[in-house]
Amino acid sequence: MLDRDGFRPNVGIILLNQKNQVFWGKRIRTHSWQFPQGGIDRGESPEQAMYRELHEEVGLHPQHVRLVARTRDWLRYEVPDRYIRRESRGHYRGQKQIWYLLQLLGYDWDLNLRATDHPEFDAWRWNDYWVPLDVVVEFKRGVYEMALTELARYLPRNEQQRNRYLRSSMRGPRDMAERREIGDAPRTDALQRMGSLLVGPGVELPPGASFDPDPQKSITAPAAPRAAAGPHVAKTAG
Repeated sequence: MLDRDGFRPNVGIILLNQKNQVFWGKRIRTHSWQFPQGGIDRGESPEQAMYRELHEEVGLHPQHVRLVARTRDWLRYEVPDRYIRRESRGHYRGQKQIWYLLQLLGYDWDLNLRATDHPEFDAWRWNDYWVPLDVVVEFKRGVYEMALTELARYLPRNEQQRNRYLRSSMRGPRDMAERREIGDAPRTDALQRMGSLLVGPGVELPPGASFDPDPQKSITAPAAPRAAAGPHVAKTAG
């Protein structure tokens, strides 16, 4: 289902835990990390599609989350031709997305990457709100930054102030090198150590990630322990 400009309607999900960290998933059998997202089926509203994708991709149900906010308008990105199926070239251009900000009310163990027979992720972790976009496929980075920026005002006030400093983590390695050249101290936290934990041949995870191996593959590794979520965070008006 495409609009007249060649964009497929789609939803994106930014899922917060009780520390206002975001769910960060590793695309199955790749080194790319991203937020949950998926297409809107014919006859579905964006909100209905969001809840369906939430269950299909991370195993959560509506009672596990609280809807905090959504983007006001569609955010669009174009897909390079090399990623488009040959039969779709010439009329498919990319995705237009409504992004949702959700608060997890359940626990880490409620997450299930194998909720369907067609999983999207094989590992996940909690990450600071301003995720490092250099590990996101390049053509999605602009939409990610727009969605995170628009929805950031719905975070608690102390998180908004704290995240002004965390935004530097969205820069790529070249940007960080340039900052070091002008005298800024390099960051040494986990955001700068993406891929430092090797769990199997060709599979790299950052510290704190949970690995959910593909049952059809031979790669196995013990999952990192998942801590229970803290007290519920009250909704911020906005």
